[in-house]
Amino acid sequence: MAESEKPLLIKRYASRRLYNTETSDYVTLEDIAGFIRDGREVQIVDLKSGDDLTRQYLLQIVAEHESKGESVLPISVLTDLVRSYTTQATSVVPQFLAASFEMFRDSQSKWLENVNSMNPMAKSLEAMQAQQEAFLKAMTGARVPGAEGEKKPAAEGKDDLDAIKRQLADLQRKLSKLDK
Repeated sequence: MAESEKPLLIKRYASRRLYNTETSDYVTLEDIAGFIRDGREVQIVDLKSGDDLTRQYLLQIVAEHESKGESVLPISVLTDLVRSYTTQATSVVPQFLAASFEMFRDSQSKWLENVNSMNPMAKSLEAMQAQQEAFLKAMTGARVPGAEGEKKPAAEGKDDLDAIKRQLADLQRKLSKLDK
């Protein structure tokens, strides 16, 4: 999310209904949870008093998910959170939790980057398989199982062989870059 992007403003009316100021419609807690899952920051304010109710509603979303059996927070963590409200640790816990979740987000991003970097490798393997089929076809002049097309005249086979050599050299260069 861009830092200049403002949080989505949700206004709570006296009737406790929640109003999305961007789309001019009413939303539910589940809608707000969806905005957050999509990466949006939200701010929920009381229309009459102007009080920031964001924390209260986020805690309500967490409590609803936990009560539905979508448990993310182990009992021991919940117990420690309750204890932290009654000890001197209250001042340290918010920074610790924020740092822990920041590390979690960073490691999750790195994991996604690693998974995405494997995608070009899969494409390279597919290209290599196609090149091997074409190479065998060019060398033997025969049909390779799974390969398409008919037998080509010898002159075309030589052109195919040259093309395969060039593609193989390109592929070797790409693979050497991936190893670095």
